[in-house]
Amino acid sequence: MANMNGRVVVLTGGTSGIGQVAAEAIAAMGARLILVARDPARGEAALQRLRTQSPGAAHAVYYADLSRLKQMKQVAAEIAAAEPRIDVLINNAGALFTPRQVTEDGLELTFATNHVSYFVLTHLLREPLIAAAPARIINTASDAHRNARIDFDDLQSEKGYRGFGVYSRSKLANVLFTRELARRLEGTGVTANSLHPGFVATRFGDNNRGISSSVIGFLKKFAITPEKGAETIIYLATSDEPASMTGRYFVKCRVATPSKQAQDDEAAKRLWQATMRLAGL
Repeated sequence: MANMNGRVVVLTGGTSGIGQVAAEAIAAMGARLILVARDPARGEAALQRLRTQSPGAAHAVYYADLSRLKQMKQVAAEIAAAEPRIDVLINNAGALFTPRQVTEDGLELTFATNHVSYFVLTHLLREPLIAAAPARIINTASDAHRNARIDFDDLQSEKGYRGFGVYSRSKLANVLFTRELARRLEGTGVTANSLHPGFVATRFGDNNRGISSSVIGFLKKFAITPEKGAETIIYLATSDEPASMTGRYFVKCRVATPSKQAQDDEAAKRLWQATMRLAGL
């Protein structure tokens, strides 16, 4: 494991599940954690756990609803102003929503939370990451992407909305975003990789009701633990081995081959351009 003393790690979705496990493990290695959370109660509890674990580190938490563009941009600006150097950015927050919901920005909620927030936060923290080079960007995707295709004529899923299908497309967007991001960061000393954590028994899907909630609840009986699910995030954030790898997709701490659609460079560029317009960047 790399020495994480003095390293600054920004992590979304770090108040529960694999994000919480990863945050506490990385903090135990000496890093200072900057969490982005939505719920103040969970955020303060997570911060207290980190401070108890490593009282000498100035861990911090910022609050934002990462489905809303104004709050995405605001929290990114606040972190960039406070942290001139960021060694690791872990975009991990994610959710699945049924039925279809639309944000105040006109974005479908799953797309906004799972893809646009990754894009905006990364874009606005680019300079602190480059300043800390060699630095790393880690995006939590999913093997659910293998069943998906991006419909550029319906990015907001207005036609035939199905919760898990939309979630799968958002995870394909994560892999495509990572691929194009790695290309654009070439030569900066900042790497970008995505990963599949496995199907993990966390709070994922608990926000839904009806049959989808019942199905997810049943499947969780066969899911892996958050500790197991966090292993690849921790590996990518702290290990020396992937330090020079970029644009890759990891499963169980090893490079894996994503779907054919996830290797489409033209789709990755097109998604980048479309997201720039949608996010007003």
